[in-house]
Amino acid sequence: MAKSSKDKPEKKSRKVEARQSEIHGNGVFAIAAIGKGERIIRYKGALRTHDQVDEDYGDVDENGHTFLFTLNDDYVIDANIKGSVARWINHSCDPNCEAVVEEDDKGRPHKDKVFIEAMRSIEPGEELTYNYGIVLDERHTPRLKKLWGCRCGASNCTGTMLQPKR
Repeated sequence: MAKSSKDKPEKKSRKVEARQSEIHGNGVFAIAAIGKGERIIRYKGALRTHDQVDEDYGDVDENGHTFLFTLNDDYVIDANIKGSVARWINHSCDPNCEAVVEEDDKGRPHKDKVFIEAMRSIEPGEELTYNYGIVLDERHTPRLKKLWGCRCGASNCTGTMLQPKR
């Protein structure tokens, strides 16, 4: 007996694509309407310890560009390795998305995940952005502020992706 089309599993629609951005390099854009609060995409990459990341990238000169996402006290997601398209989402001081860490319900930090969710409705063609929340222990010198410069163009742009010291 042949299966009807309603017996087939529903295919999840793709709502975003990466392409050239006016903000910086590549960006991620909506290709379909995205509703406020919608979970858009998972930020994926290799799960690594902070020590592993420090060992591999500690001697590399900072260039204001990173695919490292701090997951928790134990782990970092390294989207340089097997990263999803979410790694191309640019920073903005007036973001339309936020990064949400979903902690494992059994308390296993290696099972925590990061998702990008819409903070408001997003129209097709609009670039997705979130605040990177970059925190550095060292003093925010003019050189570091320039290195981590923001190009979002928002009216409330701080000029840097670095977050104020607490």
